[in-house]
Amino acid sequence: MPLVSLRHLHAFSAVAAAGGIRRSSESLFRASSAVARSVAALEDSLGVQLFERKGRGMLLTRAGETVRLRADRIEAELREVRDDALRMNGRGTERAGNKVGGIDAMLNERRLQSAALLAEAHYMPGVAHALGASQSAISQAITHLENMLGQPLFLRTAHGMLPTDAGRRWIERFERVLAELRHIPEDIAALAGIVRGVVTIGALPLARSQFLPLAIAAVQARHPHLVIRSLESPYDELTAGLLSGRIDFILGALRPSSGVAFVSEALFEDKVALVARAGHPLAGEKSIAMRDLERYPWVLSRAGTPLREQFDRFFEGEGAVPPAPVVETGDLALARGLLLAGDMLTVLSVHQLYHEIRAGQLVELRFALRGMERAIGITTRRGAHLSPGASALIGELRQLGASWS
Repeated sequence: MPLVSLRHLHAFSAVAAAGGIRRSSESLFRASSAVARSVAALEDSLGVQLFERKGRGMLLTRAGETVRLRADRIEAELREVRDDALRMNGRGTERAGNKVGGIDAMLNERRLQSAALLAEAHYMPGVAHALGASQSAISQAITHLENMLGQPLFLRTAHGMLPTDAGRRWIERFERVLAELRHIPEDIAALAGIVRGVVTIGALPLARSQFLPLAIAAVQARHPHLVIRSLESPYDELTAGLLSGRIDFILGALRPSSGVAFVSEALFEDKVALVARAGHPLAGEKSIAMRDLERYPWVLSRAGTPLREQFDRFFEGEGAVPPAPVVETGDLALARGLLLAGDMLTVLSVHQLYHEIRAGQLVELRFALRGMERAIGITTRRGAHLSPGASALIGELRQLGASWS
């Protein structure tokens, strides 16, 4: 579905603030007829009436109030970019007022898409292909933005077009604007009781095997028009996606400090266990001592990961040297295969290996790992206004988490 027009949305915001077409046309420096056409085009694209036309002015409908919430957030993001550009261009230069004006040059969703895609792909041909445009059109879109902001967004390097420091900051806000635009039709559909759109989750390992599939199945049964996308990337990449709005929320083990930009909510406590194959020599033991573990090889998560750090601290707390793994991996399939193929040991969440333990392939050994419990939960961007689909899935996750606590 095409994105809502930023220019039409800007006209809508002005009419909503002024309470009428004629009064808003003065602030927009546009003819009343042009403003009226923009509002009508926006209503037509969304398939709803955004204003009640009355003798005393134009009053927002319920749908109009919903759209205005997103429009206000978009305008705030673009003003932040403009103000940042003004500050940068005002440092000892004479061009601050000349180069950086209003937000008009940014009221073009195609330009913002071009910048966002170029920051990811680094090459014009790829962006042009993705948007179905010519390289010249993409180049012009970037040039328009750079001229308006008075700063380069990209540097040409041997590795392609890379964002400047300012470009990174501003493109992150452009991506948030694009996310808000995507959510507007979803908000309108939700008013009619239809939850649709795409929800993108940053899925960390502990949630993928059992918890997330159960929640997705439940929400899909109620909202069949909803599409779920799962991204499995390193945590730093997921938080970058969360900041830019490309990801709706992250699900998995909560980090000790998620920073001021994020909000974390615990859903349940994960149990970590010592795991081996069903026929392992330690599988039948009623009591396992620390020295018993020294005879077997280990497959563990990579050094520096939260689970590995907890594992090392546990052994150090018991006055023992942490075992040195013969295999380090973050790949659950590889770890499972190694456990089934021999006498290796590992420490993992019982939820991650739920299906293998239930099938009798792997077993939880009788060895207490005190203090290695971890909170599993949701991380969102502070101040984010989630889409109806993301809210519905989070509601399902909360319900499921309460039953697991």
